[in-house]
This record gives sequence, C-alpha cells and structure tokens, in this order.
Amino acid sequence: MRTKKTVGFASAVFWAMLVAMPSPSLAVEETVSAFSIWTAKGQLAKTAQNEATFVGALEGRVYVNTEEGPVEAGQMLCPAIVRIDTTSGVQSATGNCTITSMDGAQMFSEISCKGVHLVGCNGQTKVTGGTGRLQNATGGGEFTIRSNWHRAKVSAPAGAEPVPQGIMFWPELKYVLP
Repeated sequence: MRTKKTVGFASAVFWAMLVAMPSPSLAVEETVSAFSIWTAKGQLAKTAQNEATFVGALEGRVYVNTEEGPVEAGQMLCPAIVRIDTTSGVQSATGNCTITSMDGAQMFSEISCKGVHLVGCNGQTKVTGGTGRLQNATGGGEFTIRSNWHRAKVSAPAGAEPVPQGIMFWPELKYVLP
C-alpha cells in the first residue's frame, strides 16, 4: 500500500509542468486537479454606468491536489480583462495564462469565463502550447475563479483599497504531450 501511495503522489506532483518527457512517438494524456491562489495587479476603472473593468494580471502559485494534499507545482501569470456589472454582480473574463514549472518549462493557455459574484466565474481553459518538455502541449478543462472583486474600489489609488485576490481551480484539467 505504501508503494501505491508513493507512486500516486509522485505522478500527481508531475502535473502539466512536471511530467517526464514522453517518447516522441507516443502521445501522453494526463488529468490533474489543481488550483492557484492569486493576487491581481492592474487597474479597475468605471467603464459604463453600472460596469467596472479590470485590466491587469492575476499572479500566484499553482498547486496540484494529491492523495497527500496540495503540492506546489509552479507559478501562474494570467494577463486578463474582467468586466463586472456593479449592480448585479455578473462578471466575465478573458485572458491568457503562462504556468511556469519549478524547472522552468512553461505551459500556455487561453481562459474565458462568465458568472456571478460569490458563485464564481466559470469557464474553459484551452491549453495552447508550451516551452521545453511542454512544447506542443494541448488540452483543457473547466475552471472557476472566485474573488473579492466586490471589495475593490473603482479607480482607487494603489494601496488605498483591498487588492483583488482569489482562487482559480481546475477540477479536471486534461493535457496531452505529443
């Protein structure tokens, strides 16, 4: 039993950025559960009567869920645009993410979501490639972003108000390495 746990733990840790280089003739498909605790850096501005728009980046560490609990797998940087209806709490977001593993290999993806404050912005991640051993990676999966956007003040000076932050999670992110 100990060996099985150790093997399961090790394979989960090697998530999208940490898997061993596959044979060039065989595609390897993996599925992981992962999350990132992020902080936003950018500007939130009023863009319509009842709308605010954030332009900036979500940055944070990425963790993979394993049988032994979460394990750090790398860093995430997602330049994004988030639109928020300040009356209803409805929000939508689009962006592009780079996840950099501990050894420097990178995975690129596109994200888009729609949702409501407190419930989350739900959408799709599309893996679009990578560098190093993650070059030509494909795949994707559903994700959710939950945040404290409701506490951010529109056009507030830096440091004057709470910094938008939250969690992004992928219950089942599938990726293929050719």
